[in-house]
Amino acid sequence: MFVLISSLTFLIAHFGLWIAIYNRVNGYHLPRRIVKPLMKSSLALAIVFPIYLLAENGLSLGLPEWGSIFSWQASWLLNSYFCLVYSSYLWLGVPWLLARPLLRRNWVETRRTTRTIAMKTKVNSELALTSKCRWFSKIPLNQIFDLSVEELDLPVPGLPPKLDGYRIAHLSDVHLTGDVDPSFTRQVIEIANQWKPECYALTGDLIDNEACLSWMDPIFRDAEAPDGRFFVLGNHDARMKSPEAIRSSMVSAGWTDLGGKELSISFRNERVTMIGNEAPWFPHTVVPTSTKDQFCMMLSHSPDQIRWARQHQVHLMIAGHTHGGQGRLPLIGPVLSPSIYGSRFASGQFYLAPTTMHVTRGLSGTRLMRINCRPELSLLTLRSDHPN
Repeated sequence: MFVLISSLTFLIAHFGLWIAIYNRVNGYHLPRRIVKPLMKSSLALAIVFPIYLLAENGLSLGLPEWGSIFSWQASWLLNSYFCLVYSSYLWLGVPWLLARPLLRRNWVETRRTTRTIAMKTKVNSELALTSKCRWFSKIPLNQIFDLSVEELDLPVPGLPPKLDGYRIAHLSDVHLTGDVDPSFTRQVIEIANQWKPECYALTGDLIDNEACLSWMDPIFRDAEAPDGRFFVLGNHDARMKSPEAIRSSMVSAGWTDLGGKELSISFRNERVTMIGNEAPWFPHTVVPTSTKDQFCMMLSHSPDQIRWARQHQVHLMIAGHTHGGQGRLPLIGPVLSPSIYGSRFASGQFYLAPTTMHVTRGLSGTRLMRINCRPELSLLTLRSDHPN
């Protein structure tokens, strides 16, 4: 029994260590030729190495047996790895457990109304354009075409009284790959328009396929908001041959490019500082000048910029990028999440003084699987005090 328990604890820690590495690779601005092999090798080591050990030793993964299989040098390396894996329970496992959504660490409780829309029933065209997408969409439990419309009353410390009840439609991670018909995103915007937002916030990863550039104007032009429509780009946009063509398409459709900029805008006759943070994939040179004097809202592709937001006294940060993990386990929540914080900020509402952060699961992805993790349209109503 002892051998079985020690073997299982080793396998769990080994898997967690390499998943943690996998999650954090995408949090840095590394060349794609490095990121892809690192991601694939991390997943391979997480899964293949335990299978190899089980094949060699069964469930007896004790160190003495390794010495009989490998040279003393290899045995020394494996002994060192054994110690590293077990120590990761402290420096990775404990923070991971504390960050589970069930424990509500740094969590902001909100009044929420959620409704699910089967998007296949809302459009006249076939949503899956490719055989790959059609195949994935038929997998049981896959929710890629089940939109979750989430209306939140979001309490934001520091919100001016004039902005109590201010309405923001938040979209992210559209990922135009050519696999999904553009009518999906057009319908999402139509649903948001019916809610009558005062502004739109779009937080990056708009496109993955140059051939989809012509889709952007018809998709995004119809968004309606009296105070403006603001966007930043993400890491997938940075991979395109010409990210500037994406910016030009969005500006032509009537959206304001906030990437790397600071703007002072009037919402309900209240001056608001708007900041766009696209780090680390695009240069971020803006240094806020007026956050101490007026309410500050930041659009960021990734929740990883929460430290920057706190340092610069941002009141409200809106982000995407993590897709909610693409899948969430019961009670445990997300496991995969491309962030330097792992799955801590995969989705939800958080408060790390003085910043309130909302992270959406986004609308789509290059991976056409969402398990217990529906695409999300976030309709945020800002509140100056915590809801009862």
